[in-house]
Amino acid sequence: MQVKDAVTERFRELCGQRKISPNSLAVLSGITPSTVYSMLDPTRRDISIVTIKKLCDGLEITLGEFFSTPAFDALEQEIK
Repeated sequence: MQVKDAVTERFRELCGQRKISPNSLAVLSGITPSTVYSMLDPTRRDISIVTIKKLCDGLEITLGEFFSTPAFDALEQEIK
């Protein structure tokens, strides 16, 4: 799994737990829905940490809480 895929899956998981749509996440986070849908698009590879932070703020969680999951711990090293 790539980092971007782990980020996308984590946001899908958190939205599912809270029973909110990507549009609702955008509103809560103060960003455009197109930014959220772009982040969720599997063909897009980049997402900024600033966007992740805004989304976490909207979900009222810290970056530490967001990244503290086995999926992130299991990612392969990027530098080979």
